[in-house]
Amino acid sequence: MAKTPSKAHPWHGISPGDNAPDIITAFIEIVPTDTVKYEIDKESGYLKIDRPQQYSNIIPALYGFVPRTYCGDRIARLASERSGRFIEMGDGDPLDICVLTEREITHGDILLQAVPIGGFRLIDKGEADDKIIAVLKGDAMYGQYKDLSELPEAVVKRLRHYFLTYKNLPGEPALMELANVYGRDEACEVIQTSMDDYADMPA
Repeated sequence: MAKTPSKAHPWHGISPGDNAPDIITAFIEIVPTDTVKYEIDKESGYLKIDRPQQYSNIIPALYGFVPRTYCGDRIARLASERSGRFIEMGDGDPLDICVLTEREITHGDILLQAVPIGGFRLIDKGEADDKIIAVLKGDAMYGQYKDLSELPEAVVKRLRHYFLTYKNLPGEPALMELANVYGRDEACEVIQTSMDDYADMPA
């Protein structure tokens, strides 16, 4: 019996898309109903359990990353330039993305097409950790939004609150800082920069 082809690695083996950064392929790790935080195992490409969700903060959108991106030196320089503060390095991971949709997606480990509309420039213990905000391509409700500035303020506040608090532990100082909120044009620039960082990664 012939061997079947092995599964493509979600980070390295899948293209971000022919129309990136305007329309991008996203790999989804976590959905809002998950009570465990999953993340990609960089070695194998399979999802692994990072940790149970210990507190009541629930991811308010589909969450994952953009394949063949990397938050490295270029992302750090861009974050330093735009935030007005020195940021030594990116977080060393693929670029994170949140995808808004009216539909209930019940599990991760899936690919989808997303349209970037903005992002949050977060600083995690001194490292650049951008979060791209996107809408599911063709979504009946969220597909109308072309820029983060058009989203209902309650949606933006919910996303911002999650990312500023999801790593917090009782009695310990906050880890995440929000340096900038940006719209579609800068989100596309961040995506392209992270794609360039990925091209610079050693084989």
